[in-house]
Amino acid sequence: MQEISDKSSSAIREIFGTDKVLIGMIHCPAFPGAPRYRGADMSAIYDACMRDAEALVEGGLHGLMIENHGDVPFSKPEDIGHETAAFMSVVTDRIARATGVPLGINVLANAPIPAFAIAMAGGAKFIRVNQWANAYVANEGFMEGRAAEAMRYRSLLRAEHIKVFADSHVKHGAHAIVADRSIQELTRDLAFFDADGVIATGQRTGNTATIAEIEEIGSATNLPLLVGSGVTKDNILEILKRTNGVIVASSLKHGGVWWNPVDIERVKAFRAAAEPALEA
Repeated sequence: MQEISDKSSSAIREIFGTDKVLIGMIHCPAFPGAPRYRGADMSAIYDACMRDAEALVEGGLHGLMIENHGDVPFSKPEDIGHETAAFMSVVTDRIARATGVPLGINVLANAPIPAFAIAMAGGAKFIRVNQWANAYVANEGFMEGRAAEAMRYRSLLRAEHIKVFADSHVKHGAHAIVADRSIQELTRDLAFFDADGVIATGQRTGNTATIAEIEEIGSATNLPLLVGSGVTKDNILEILKRTNGVIVASSLKHGGVWWNPVDIERVKAFRAAAEPALEA
């Protein structure tokens, strides 16, 4: 494989101290300013996020990703209000202080600049970016890669310690605009634009990437590879054989539904199912 990045160390090992990780997702309820916010007291929103965080960590996960998933329908990056970063910074700081595990930030839709700001303010170690390079047509409309402006903003903050995990062939969208380029080429572009890790996803929240797609993406990069959706206790071993970890959400919620609270018994069962791969 031709080297197209000068990165010599694994961001996963650097952040987590191990090579295989289980990262749980905090789907924050709708924040003020979002259409589904109905006037809930902020303490109730923060408490809901904290309960999920504590259940995921108590159940044995290595880290957490904090995401404004309740802010449906998502705004394009230039339309996201300052209030989103403010509220997510408070959530991040509280979870960081309470759990002590590494945290990541994802601001939907495709907004690495507020994600870097939140991570810097709240002490998170990495961000997730759904479209880092190239472009596609998402639910929100045309989405461009944000790497150039985001990396300049990271330099402005002196936040080079905050890593970037970028999706390859991101879910919830159509890729016809880059259909003349292979998934392997698109994956290599992530490293060329200085991502620190690559994430494979399915077609939408709760759907997993196929094993064939995971292997295709993995064959194109030397960066750490994670799967970012559709992970369950039934497929975790096969996925961990081929990756450095997972970002898991829906299958750990009551009823397997993303908007429900985390079910700690599901978390424990998931961790137990993953254990043979973690010990290998």
